[in-house]
Amino acid sequence: MAADLILTNATVYTVDADRPWATSLAVENGKVSSLDEVEAGPDTEVRDLGGAFVMPGLVDVHNHHALAGRSALFELTFGLDKGFEEILDAVREHARGLGQDEWVVGGAWASTLVDTISRESARRALDEAAGGRPVVLCDDSRHNRWASTRALELAGVTDATPAPAGGEIVRDPETGALTGVLLEAAGVQIERALRKAQPLSAEQNVAASRYGIGVLHSFGITAFQDAGVSVDILQALKELDDAGELQAWVVSSLLLNDPIFGFDPIGRPLMELAGRYRGQRHRPDFVKIFLDGVPPTRTAAFLDPYLPDEVHGACFHGATTMPHGELLDWLRAAAEAGLGAKIHCTGDASVRATLDAVEKLRAEGHATTKFQVAHGQFVHPDDLARFGALGVAADISPFLWVPGVIPTAIGNVLPAERAARMQPNRELLDTGALVAGGSDWPVSESPNAWEGIQGLITRQDPAGVHPGSLWAEQAITLAEAVEAFTLSGARAMGVDDVTGSLVPGKSADFLVLDRNPFESEVTDLMSTTVDETWFAGRQVYARG
Repeated sequence: MAADLILTNATVYTVDADRPWATSLAVENGKVSSLDEVEAGPDTEVRDLGGAFVMPGLVDVHNHHALAGRSALFELTFGLDKGFEEILDAVREHARGLGQDEWVVGGAWASTLVDTISRESARRALDEAAGGRPVVLCDDSRHNRWASTRALELAGVTDATPAPAGGEIVRDPETGALTGVLLEAAGVQIERALRKAQPLSAEQNVAASRYGIGVLHSFGITAFQDAGVSVDILQALKELDDAGELQAWVVSSLLLNDPIFGFDPIGRPLMELAGRYRGQRHRPDFVKIFLDGVPPTRTAAFLDPYLPDEVHGACFHGATTMPHGELLDWLRAAAEAGLGAKIHCTGDASVRATLDAVEKLRAEGHATTKFQVAHGQFVHPDDLARFGALGVAADISPFLWVPGVIPTAIGNVLPAERAARMQPNRELLDTGALVAGGSDWPVSESPNAWEGIQGLITRQDPAGVHPGSLWAEQAITLAEAVEAFTLSGARAMGVDDVTGSLVPGKSADFLVLDRNPFESEVTDLMSTTVDETWFAGRQVYARG
């Protein structure tokens, strides 16, 4: 049978160790049929690429595609470069187009602003900008919120409201009044009040997923793992899949605990529902556990203490969201249900707790269950080799730790020598770990994998805005960085049977780029542009 499409005179980088390079690519029935020259049939489309660079579709092991779609379509958005007054101006402008009872929803404010907005006067200024409307704005981690007085009232948060487990209701250090800043689980009440007042329709949820996937296509991403889904997101993906419109391999992560989103159901009820949402291209194959928070707000769990402050004192380490036994029980339940697990760990104590639990489960015989440590910025040296030995993938987000706002915020709460030792990727690779790249979009402002790839190689801010480098000894090579965002990501997600490399029999998911990255200046890699994105032998994006 003749091929449907033949690319000739191409520079094909396969990310296959047995045959890394080729000059042609043939596609038949949506799959790669050959990397050798083949004869064209009467209906075969033959394209001479003139030497253009072709590679596998990119894989993003960690994003929130639907939340990004919702933000872009239905919310106020502003960048991390915006200061306090600029955020108020943005709220003021957005609120003018809303009814008096409509919510102002958006973000993201930089975590370096947390002290600025942790004042009663800041909440009053937010009230004024919104004209008394309810407001909830997320920070750059999407873990923390800043709410107006009206939003607090609608959520039932008062001066007498106790902080929930795993959360903090921030009060003005001088007056003791509510500031509207809600850390981690304290924001869940606000999210639930918002969802009750302004729920998205089924059509809006489908639109959000469709939009998010379209943006991912424009950056060459043809497979991704959504790192925390609701039933609404699962249903939207199923509708797209059933209609033949899901043009990506999607792995969903089912929330077992939920300290930030306020989704319902979660835990075992969600695990029991997951099977009904499985489809041809959608695989709800993972659970998601938040084992800690984020360092800038001192909610990450560390083996050694944070810098002292007035609230937490001199010996505060942070804490995991659950004890060892509960974590072990959840991971065992997931393994017995045939599900992998993505565990959010931003402090080295939570990383160690995860590795300890996985070690126990491996000893019990769960040899093939996929486990991912998500983020893992900080890993104790004694734990580095355990990733490879235990078969735990490192889900890394280089977008978030190259010099910039978030590392600056981390540097405000950790001793300098510890804050500087983030993302030991060189050592992880050298000790046999599977290192997989993720954007954490929309926590990152863009899912452009080339931004992450450049950061992995240079350990510097790809945009050149923030000076310096971060632990330069942990740099990896271009080939290793590309593999992190292709085959390694597919392996971590369990979709390497269909994608991640260009070999005969796999899905014809490939990109045509505007340059050969291996012949480009390393400092210009983030400018790499996708000319065409193909999924399952079908073009799903073309640069205009």
